[in-house]
Amino acid sequence: MNAIIIAAGSGKRISKDIESTPKSLININGKPIIDYQIEILRRLKIKNIFVITGKYSEKFKIKNVQYVHDKEHEKHDILGSLMEAKVFLKDDVIVLYSDVIFDFEILKQVVDSKESISIAVDMNWKKNYEGRTDHPEDEAENVLINKNGEIIKIKKNIKNDYLCVGEFLGIVRFSNNGARIFVKKYEEVFEKNKGRFHEASSILKSYLTDMLQELIDCEIKIKPILISGKWCEIDTMQDLKNAEKKFSV
Repeated sequence: MNAIIIAAGSGKRISKDIESTPKSLININGKPIIDYQIEILRRLKIKNIFVITGKYSEKFKIKNVQYVHDKEHEKHDILGSLMEAKVFLKDDVIVLYSDVIFDFEILKQVVDSKESISIAVDMNWKKNYEGRTDHPEDEAENVLINKNGEIIKIKKNIKNDYLCVGEFLGIVRFSNNGARIFVKKYEEVFEKNKGRFHEASSILKSYLTDMLQELIDCEIKIKPILISGKWCEIDTMQDLKNAEKKFSV
């Protein structure tokens, strides 16, 4: 199994506080976020780890990983950066946002999935926004799940009183076939799309969630893995302090 960590972004909200440090290298209790991720990946016997870097790529000094530098990172958002590593989107592969810290059990649940495409979803997500005043709830990447347990929508700020709404953690698992489908569909869209793409101004500025929604619209099923365990997104200094409390030894 492979793992791809998307670490090309600088973090718009927190960048003014961390200066020239990539967000994934921010320390949580003395250890960078990305180190937490890599340690769990290795505990799960995932040895082929690829890290996509952008600005400040020279800051990354992690051993025994392979780096993919997104030279066009200023033109890209998450999806564009990920596709710089599309040659490694094969076999069974885990894709991770680099600004999320989580415990072992969460990633194990996703790794153990047998579906073609699976994503980690927290159905108790609103508890993470209690006291989180610097990152509003309407910025959450929400997942709408129908009564059959199928994902029908993934985007920011979903409001629905009748169906279940969760939050996407930024963790995706592809089987070999799922990865092939994802890359093929992206290449088709990239050739044809000239304007807006779902919630983004263009395909180059798209989030991963935009591409996942494209798959859903094409009737390609994505399995929600309803996780249980601790996790935090690090998007502000307030998030950083909360993560240090939650993951203190």
